[in-house]
Amino acid sequence: MNTTSRGSKDGSKDGSKWTVRSVLAGLILTCFLAALGRSAEDVPPFDRRVDVPEFPSEVEWVNTSKPVQLKDLRGKFVILDFWTYCCINCMHVLPELKKLEQAYPQELVVLGVHSAKFEAEKDSQNIRDAVQRHEIAHPVVNDHQHEIWKTFGVRSWPTLLLIDPEGKAVFGRSGETTFEAVDEILRRALPYYRQKGLINLAPLELLAEPPGTGESLSYPGKILADEESSRLFIADSNHHRIVVTSLDGTLLHVIGSGIQGSMDGDGATAQFSHPQGMAIAGDRLYVADTENHLLRQVDLQTREVSTVAGTGIQGRDPWGNNPQAGTPSDRNTTPWLTVPRKTAINSPWDLLVRDGYLYIAMAGPHQIWRMDLDATRLGPYAGNGREDIVDGKRLPAEPYALGASSFAQPSGLTADDDWIYVADSEGSSVRAVPFDPNKPVRTVVGTATRPDFERLFSFGDQDGPADQARFQHLLGVAYHDNTLFVADTYNNKVRKIGLPSGEVSTLVLTESSQQDATPLFDEPAGISYADGRLFVADTNRHRIRVIDLAQGKVSTLEIPGLSVPPSDHR
Repeated sequence: MNTTSRGSKDGSKDGSKWTVRSVLAGLILTCFLAALGRSAEDVPPFDRRVDVPEFPSEVEWVNTSKPVQLKDLRGKFVILDFWTYCCINCMHVLPELKKLEQAYPQELVVLGVHSAKFEAEKDSQNIRDAVQRHEIAHPVVNDHQHEIWKTFGVRSWPTLLLIDPEGKAVFGRSGETTFEAVDEILRRALPYYRQKGLINLAPLELLAEPPGTGESLSYPGKILADEESSRLFIADSNHHRIVVTSLDGTLLHVIGSGIQGSMDGDGATAQFSHPQGMAIAGDRLYVADTENHLLRQVDLQTREVSTVAGTGIQGRDPWGNNPQAGTPSDRNTTPWLTVPRKTAINSPWDLLVRDGYLYIAMAGPHQIWRMDLDATRLGPYAGNGREDIVDGKRLPAEPYALGASSFAQPSGLTADDDWIYVADSEGSSVRAVPFDPNKPVRTVVGTATRPDFERLFSFGDQDGPADQARFQHLLGVAYHDNTLFVADTYNNKVRKIGLPSGEVSTLVLTESSQQDATPLFDEPAGISYADGRLFVADTNRHRIRVIDLAQGKVSTLEIPGLSVPPSDHR
């Protein structure tokens, strides 16, 4: 969970002093009354209700046909979701909100309050893309100056605030909140409000933007160029499928039906949910099935898809719920879990195969995990589970212990002979994880030497020596010939890092069709090298870009014959 000091310490504004923490007693009292057997229809369910201010009139709204005012939502429960679209914890809350919206379609309204962490996240078009990418169906307000954030006394992402049908704040919680926690509150509170005639079941006319992009690729995330087989594997993330082409764009086949789900099966019927990173080992393609919290395997001969790790439920333990894993006798030894298919994992984002192992950028618990390729053992390989940019020993003796390395939402992997290089997105840093268990984790370029709070909030767009260079929420890395190529996502650039010096520079690229100063990329999320070229997933523009490194030219990869799946409704 990300935190910031930009929110006011006491949440005060206009003489009203309260914070989200002050309304938590509502849930406690609800449970207490139920324990006494008192009727929820007769007794007010919340012992403390706080007036809430109206939204500022000048803010911009996304994903709605008109601005929203809280006074117009009387008769409904309202959830305010304070989020920022870079944050993995915020991403985890979105499916829980979707379940609540489906469970209470007439009684509940969800409103997103997007209070940006990074500069790029303040832009309404970028927020609109994030809303589409995460398939959000509710209105979102662009709180780019943190005015709403400060007014409500919010201090961290994500935070949920529940407002009752009379417009009073009754419950708040920071961190990852589940459907079950909020559902319990609503089930116990609704009878009282219904009995008092305070529920308005009339539908609201807040038309969201239609789903889908109409493009043959939809927000492609990661990309894998395999030079040996001259194939390109594209995570067509919002079409929930893997597209396979030749390196020149000839369509070979599509793996996945395009229907969001987790079903195993043949290439035409198997399902994924926003897949991201991929890695190849012989005739097996491994896929990070990110929003299913699964690792999938594709037999490239038969195109059969199977699940090799994960339960389909988000894991919330950085040691994988293995009671023995936290105290290995050798602190440099991976605390192996023996049954990958019974181990809940948490938002796998990228993959790397090396020497019989599959390495996993596990974004949810801020760690690097490892599984052997026969899928018999799985466990954390580096990172203590704290969200931070800290160098040192790969693993502690137990989760969260100090004195070991920390990562901040690792999202991209590549490697040379000795090191795994990690795009550590929330710290805007590039890290190096050793294959040698006796070596420590180090930072190639980034914020590890900065003071505690600054490590997650130091970013920018600056070339130069390693101690001066800055990235902004980078998501992808690729290695070739002592150079790291970086998808500097929020700077809309491809950068390179010379090794071992760490000198950073921006690739100077030309494109014959470029007519103005529009950036060549829009939040590129994936990058891979093959045959003198970089292949870049230009995510927000729904295309794959190809950089000829010898000529410094960029072009768009055409994929003739690739069609929009039936699941894309536009």
